Amino acid sequence: MDVVSDVAEIRARLQGVPRPLGLVPTMGALHGGHLSLVDAATRHCATVAVSIFVNPLQFGPGEDFQRYPRSLDADLQELDAAGAHVVFTPDAASFTPPGRLTSVVVASLTQRLEGSSRPGHFDGVTTVVTKLFNVIRPDQAYFGEKDFQQLAVIRRMVADLDLPVTVVGCPIVRDPDGLALSSRNAYLSGEQRVAALQLSQALHRLSQEWAGDAATAVATLRRTLSQASGVRLDYAEVIDPETLEPFEGVVEGPAQAVVAAYVGDTRLIDNIRLEPAGSSPAA
Repeated sequence: MDVVSDVAEIRARLQGVPRPLGLVPTMGALHGGHLSLVDAATRHCATVAVSIFVNPLQFGPGEDFQRYPRSLDADLQELDAAGAHVVFTPDAASFTPPGRLTSVVVASLTQRLEGSSRPGHFDGVTTVVTKLFNVIRPDQAYFGEKDFQQLAVIRRMVADLDLPVTVVGCPIVRDPDGLALSSRNAYLSGEQRVAALQLSQALHRLSQEWAGDAATAVATLRRTLSQASGVRLDYAEVIDPETLEPFEGVVEGPAQAVVAAYVGDTRLIDNIRLEPAGSSPAA
């Protein structure tokens, strides 16, 4: 497995590699969710590239850029064992220079939910993902469905800009107790981790009780999480999986329940698909 930090070098390394070429963009501090993306890429692509880049552009003032977990040596060992061929680890000073004048902005889809709570976050994501696509030029790129809004935003960006890459969404990976895997889980104390389970438990209960009434579902979800011990709710919505617009009345097709909350100082997100009554649950 090659580890490359320079843009010109990674382009040269990937020149003429067997196709299809898969890309798994990450910020490092890898866990089983990331490795499930690498596994999917190795099953469908002849060459697999992984990027590790803690993107300063997607962190707002007062967020956790400086303390975001970094474990490059351990990550590289995991990726080598998982079958990645190339790892791209660009330096922030050169990949996102302070004098840059260009950003990639996806309107509308980025204004609510995470976009409302974290202004400018998605502009940072889409700018750096576009750069990664331009440098690595993958045929397929793999993203986790835990970041549901991010996945929708990137898919729209690719469609609007006619980028020659297929965006592949992969299912959320959870610990046996239901907690969605996240690099930020490393911030949680034992007590906080127990409190964090209330997010996935509330979503799972909602999916079991879902009868298509969005207003009732949202009210129940908000009430449950607002009363949850050790949890400070940011938002809870039932949205259209494509447009991300909130549902308010009766929903006849699929919907997505999305939540964000603070457990201590750690902000966590989670989501679950809500299927129409009588249909099979999404995998």
